[in-house]
Amino acid sequence: MTDGPIVLVDGVEKRFGAVRALSGVTLDLQAGECLGLVGHNGAGKSTLMNVLSGIMVPDAGRIVIGGADLTERYSAVSAMAQGVRCVFQELSLCPNLTVAENARISHPAISGIGWRRRARALIGGMLDQVFPGHGISTDDVVGDLSIAKRQMVEIARAFAVTDREARVVILDEPTSSLDGVSAEKLLAHVRRYVAAGGTCVLISHLLGEILNISDRIAVMRDGGVVALDSARAFDRKSLVAAMGSVAEGLQGPAAKATPKRADAPAVLTARPETKSETLALSAHKGEVVGLAGLSGQGQTELLVRVFRHAAGTEVRGDVALVAGDRQTDGIFPLWSIAENISIGSLRQFLNGILLDHGRAQAFAQDWRARIGIRTPDVNQPILSLSGGNQQKALFARALGSTAGIIVMDDPMRGVDVGTKQEVYAMIRDEAEKGRTFLWYTTEMDELRNCDHVYVFREGAIVADLPHAEMSEEKVLHASFRDDGVRVSA
Repeated sequence: MTDGPIVLVDGVEKRFGAVRALSGVTLDLQAGECLGLVGHNGAGKSTLMNVLSGIMVPDAGRIVIGGADLTERYSAVSAMAQGVRCVFQELSLCPNLTVAENARISHPAISGIGWRRRARALIGGMLDQVFPGHGISTDDVVGDLSIAKRQMVEIARAFAVTDREARVVILDEPTSSLDGVSAEKLLAHVRRYVAAGGTCVLISHLLGEILNISDRIAVMRDGGVVALDSARAFDRKSLVAAMGSVAEGLQGPAAKATPKRADAPAVLTARPETKSETLALSAHKGEVVGLAGLSGQGQTELLVRVFRHAAGTEVRGDVALVAGDRQTDGIFPLWSIAENISIGSLRQFLNGILLDHGRAQAFAQDWRARIGIRTPDVNQPILSLSGGNQQKALFARALGSTAGIIVMDDPMRGVDVGTKQEVYAMIRDEAEKGRTFLWYTTEMDELRNCDHVYVFREGAIVADLPHAEMSEEKVLHASFRDDGVRVSA
């Protein structure tokens, strides 16, 4: 522990054109603590962390580290030199390099003859420490890894130490791509790191994580810090109220799902292609079907096959996709928000052979309002949005289409708690109207919205749990072999 804050951001402001992302934010970070940072999408959390990590230059304010004012010469390089590390919500790994090569990029002390061996030992050892049983080789090419494993590599790289101590580690939605077991391992490591004197900033829309792991909690709204207190001073309801979201009914998703339509026609059937002896998946008109299990067990691969109407699937009707890895599979980064929303519905806006741009614009504006995308202008680039708001745009694209089947690949990553409840309600409403949803999620609570849940393990479907029988214990039991493996942090 040290006297005074290890980091102080004082009166920091940041604008992007007409958008005021940060409005005079003052926040301190203490050694030996985990600061939880919450707020709705677009509240300024990621922008503040980008300033702290040296990625963005503030328009006004000071950055003080260890008592020294570094504002005038602060950059990403100087932030690294001061021991400030950031795990970004949008992963920053080089996909064409191996895990070990990515470790070398952020640790220049690894150089000279034998650098590859040292890089392997550094990142491999930290992966073993944070995520025992991770199943990642340091020679794996990052682009070939699942998004969950890429997240693990990014986290391990941030905590790894060579010639520079990791004094402050910023985790921006670190568990959004992880299954429950991997998330518990990470959070347990965070507590060990903090207990040893480190400082951590945890940004998460999972309020249970924030309340259980943080020592203090800061709430941001509209570019400013509106509440800051010890974690004991908050509960779920008071956090939601401070964020400015609707607190009513936020004790979790609805426990009652849409009644199962056993007599309705099956609109899709599919079987994982990697396993010959496995349960088959089927979904009926108006059902919400959940896919569960540890990450990387074949759920995403099956969703992609359904989306593509691939061999081995029987799909009756058009399919829309809400991608989980939005940067790779979701957004068109060079297009506007309006173009990203309307691309899935262009046939609705045809006037003969010509596209009616006015109708497409009105469509995007309507969905911006309906799903709460925080932007003053849908003609702004999609990358001007926060990660959570980009995800909302993908929801708007899918729900605004005429597709009768919606497949969702862990779609709530980085989405704030208020919007989640609104989207849950939209899904239930659309299911009542006859739409079918195939929903992979790593959040156990979200499975309670589903009529029944298929559990995946090692590329196979190993259980089909009706809504009335679904529980966290049963999902976890089915997710592991009966070979002595136990669920632990």
